[in-house]
Amino acid sequence: MSKTLGPVKRSFAPWNDPGAKPYIHYRGITKRFGDFVAVDNLDLKIYEREFFALLGPSGCGKTTLMRMLAGFEDPTEGQITLDGQDLAGIPPYRRSTNMMFQSYALFPHMDVTQNIAFGLKQDKLPKGEIEARVQEMLKLVKLEPFAKRKPHQMSGGQRQRVALARSLAKRPKVLLLDEPLGALDKKLREETQFELTDIQYELGLTFVIVTHDQEEAMTLADRIAVMDKGRIKQVATPAEIYEEPNTRYVADFIGNINILNAGVERTEPGLTRLAAQGLGTAIEVERDCPAAVGDSVFFAIRPEKMRLSLDAPPVTDVNALQGEIWDIGYLGDVSIYHVKLDNGAVVKATMTNVSRVVERPITWHDKVWLTWSRDAGLVLTS
Repeated sequence: MSKTLGPVKRSFAPWNDPGAKPYIHYRGITKRFGDFVAVDNLDLKIYEREFFALLGPSGCGKTTLMRMLAGFEDPTEGQITLDGQDLAGIPPYRRSTNMMFQSYALFPHMDVTQNIAFGLKQDKLPKGEIEARVQEMLKLVKLEPFAKRKPHQMSGGQRQRVALARSLAKRPKVLLLDEPLGALDKKLREETQFELTDIQYELGLTFVIVTHDQEEAMTLADRIAVMDKGRIKQVATPAEIYEEPNTRYVADFIGNINILNAGVERTEPGLTRLAAQGLGTAIEVERDCPAAVGDSVFFAIRPEKMRLSLDAPPVTDVNALQGEIWDIGYLGDVSIYHVKLDNGAVVKATMTNVSRVVERPITWHDKVWLTWSRDAGLVLTS
């Protein structure tokens, strides 16, 4: 089934072009620290002007992968190329990469202008060119009024922009961002995410970000690599990762999702019928089945794709479950309902709070029905 998944940020998808050459290419990369394998025989292609996210839990290998690109670590096995150049043996300061750290690492005794100019002076650029680039960076990150302030005189968001300007001033081919927004509060982090994407698009540079924050990766990246235990589980656009996860691990790592044990009851082109284990109900999924009749599989569905009602649906033989409200989380814009099913499993459903007042609110211990359309969920085999 061919369909467009989610909003499209821009008409940019070189990974779909068989003739496109990757800008950054990891080939058979393994990194060991003693007996510990941090990155395990990994292949990855990142394209020029792409905003790419390495996403995963702590210890999954994402930071090690970035540090090898920056030159701070050497691969145990394999090859990394940047713009066709093998990076083996090239020290960090000679690579066309620059890294922005979570701590920002600003010089406290230098003002904003001096911090931005530091790397340019180390490269012995002419004074006039340094001044021009510093002014260009100040304008880019909207810090012209703060040029003479020291880091301690600025907010966390402003310091973050100084660090970004300093990283960009040397005009690297690739900017590496290591958890760059982790020190900011939630609202400022969300605002800064959009500023980062605007800057990346304006400059036309390749950005690679390491993060464990799934919302950050979804907002910033053109594509995301979800990692676990030194391996990449899936590489895809944010919409594809969310709507079409290829494994239970990816589905469970990105956003909230309900996963039910089921068995394949019947298959036909474009339709799969499942038997939900322990619930005595059928589930129909509008897609081809990746398993055979009789196989055990998982049915996965996002909470926002389930409809919650006090009234029984007209037809209850498929895609309808009854349960009891076990818990409720009110988040302002939405409410999250935890529904306990007959087999003891608890699933989540979300409802948008479109009105300030409802005639009969759904509340604790209510008997409710959950329903969903045939194209709302998917079947996972692993």
